[in-house]
Amino acid sequence: MKQPRAWQRMLSGRRLDLLDPTPVDVEIEDIAHGLAFVARWNGQTRGDWPYSVAEHSLLVEDIFSRLNPGTSARWRLAALLHDAPEYVIGDMISPVKAAVGPEYGALDERLQVAVHVRFGLPATLPASIKKEIKRADRISAWIEAVQIAGFSEAEADRFFGRPAADLARSLKIRLRPPAEVRADFTERHRELMSQIP
Repeated sequence: MKQPRAWQRMLSGRRLDLLDPTPVDVEIEDIAHGLAFVARWNGQTRGDWPYSVAEHSLLVEDIFSRLNPGTSARWRLAALLHDAPEYVIGDMISPVKAAVGPEYGALDERLQVAVHVRFGLPATLPASIKKEIKRADRISAWIEAVQIAGFSEAEADRFFGRPAADLARSLKIRLRPPAEVRADFTERHRELMSQIP
């Protein structure tokens, strides 16, 4: 019996096995391209451009850096790449992830390990770093919910927790074409990699 195909050909020419990914098949250009074309919030956002996972990742890294000044470039890179597996498995809103069950989480984790190892990060992040990235991710979700996804502040408070007022007011989401976001994501990755000894 023929085995079902479990790999995807990437634009770089790599063939990424989704069930058993290896770091050698992970390229930042593929990640940046994929994430720039994956819409957050299932595309249910205001504006003429979708709000992409790449844009979200740039925002999370910015928030993480603001919350943790002086943190090494290694951990800022981890924040930038926190949703990297979504370049091949897409973005699912939390209720759908819960309905799909643990298989989605296991797939996401295997891909995240391959991404981390490819770019010199530990396969498993320290708990304190993971917690701070999650904190930045929740703040980003609140800002996105209120600014572009149609949530009232009170509703966003219930689901994501209210961020510090100065942080919430200082960050404004600007929707941009995917090619522009892809270039910025790739450049930010290059900058952070150049700062890691």
